[in-house]
Amino acid sequence: MKRHLKRALELALVPLAAAIVFVEEVLLRYLGAAMAALGRWPPVARLERWLASLPPWAALLAFVAPSTLVLPVKLAAVFFALQGRLGLAAVSITLGKVLATALLARLYQILRPTLATMPWFVASETWIFKWRDRLYGFVRALPAWQRMKILVTRLRAWLAGLVAWLRLR
Repeated sequence: MKRHLKRALELALVPLAAAIVFVEEVLLRYLGAAMAALGRWPPVARLERWLASLPPWAALLAFVAPSTLVLPVKLAAVFFALQGRLGLAAVSITLGKVLATALLARLYQILRPTLATMPWFVASETWIFKWRDRLYGFVRALPAWQRMKILVTRLRAWLAGLVAWLRLR
C-alpha cells in the first residue's frame, strides 16, 4: 500500500515541482531583466536607492509589502469567478502572481544586503534555498526533464536556423 501511495504522490507532485523549476528558470530570468531595465529609469532608480538605505526592520516591511498588493487582484479574481467569467479570473490571478513575483525578486536583490544583517533572515534563507536546491536536483535528474531539455535545445537551434535563413532572404 505504501508503494502505491508513494507512486500516486509522485505522479501528483512531480509535475508541480517541474512547473516550479521551469517558472523559476525561464520566467524569473526574463522578469528579472525587465525589472532591471525598469530600475534604470531615474524615478525608479531613486526609489531603489532609498530602499537600499532603509534600516533592517523597514527593509523587511518593504520586502513583504508586495504580498499585500496581490490581495486586490485575488479579490478581483473571486469577483470574476462569481460572475462566471472564469477566463478573466484566471488571467487576473496569473497576471497578479507574475507581477508580484517580479517585484519581489527585484526587492530581494535590492534589500538582501540589509536583510542579511538579521541572523534569523540568513538562517531562514539558507534553509529555504537548501530545500529549493534539493527539489531542483530531483527534478533535473528525472528522465522526462532530461528529454524535455534536449527537445528545448533542439527547438532553439531549429528556431535560430530559421531566423538565420529568413534574414538571408
